[in-house]
Amino acid sequence: MTELIFNILLVALVLAAGAWSILVRETMTAVIMFIAYGLLLSLAWVRLGAIDVALTEAAIGSGVTGMLLIAAAGKFAADPEACRMPALSSRLAAAVLSVGVATALGALVLLLPAEPVSLAGQAMQALPETGLGNPVAGVLFVFRAFDTLLEKVVLLLALLGVWSLARDEDWGGAPALKPLAQPGGVLPLLARTLPPAGITYGIYMTWAGADVPGGAFQGGTVLAAMWILLVLAGLTRFPAVSSMWLRAAVATGPVVFLVIGLAGFLNPGLFLAYPEGFAKPLIVVMELALTLSIAVILSLLVAGPPARPGAP
Repeated sequence: MTELIFNILLVALVLAAGAWSILVRETMTAVIMFIAYGLLLSLAWVRLGAIDVALTEAAIGSGVTGMLLIAAAGKFAADPEACRMPALSSRLAAAVLSVGVATALGALVLLLPAEPVSLAGQAMQALPETGLGNPVAGVLFVFRAFDTLLEKVVLLLALLGVWSLARDEDWGGAPALKPLAQPGGVLPLLARTLPPAGITYGIYMTWAGADVPGGAFQGGTVLAAMWILLVLAGLTRFPAVSSMWLRAAVATGPVVFLVIGLAGFLNPGLFLAYPEGFAKPLIVVMELALTLSIAVILSLLVAGPPARPGAP
């Protein structure tokens, strides 16, 4: 009975936070409610037993996406013309589109077969051969490793897309994310106390992801959040995008993933196949490399395109 009451309250809070983030007029309030909405969704995923999805939702849905929206809200606040209410026709079109998508998703759920079709049983039977304890890691790096590789390449392409928005005269400069800290404010204090624990936790999530919920994406997101926090507090700055070490960090994960995948042609003879007994060590190496690239790429996505000092 207690669990039922908790689930009902959680669903009510999720719906309330979602509605509030849509209906509220103040941009920053809407962003804060969106972040709260993502955290509540994380709790919902925990209740469903999907711990990895919950960690990803908290890190990406609330963390990185929340930072992007906060940065966008800050720019809107500096430009009153950009904060004008959209036309009624645009709002109606958005509402109709949202209702249509929600209705379609609901219909798909109702049309699911009564007997679920799943390969989870076969995946769990083959998991001991990989040496991994986390079935999610096994699926991502063994059974659908090619998809996972493409996902990391997409992140890299997304960063290149953001960088391409820079003006020609700004190319090679550093991202123009400005500090938000006020003299005597709480943000510098938070930036001096939180990163040691955050960095340790991010590394742990990556290292332990082969056996328990966690992994490169979750760990990299936590590391990215710590870097962004330091920049927003004015304690450090992003390097120029022309920096060779920065570009190497961005490319390390996909390159290591691809090299290990190509080595599979030598033994056992297939792309992204692992030699017998070496699957787990190679996957851990890929996860560590991917964590570095993901942390840097996500941080730079939030920071935006490069700009020269003094540029408007």
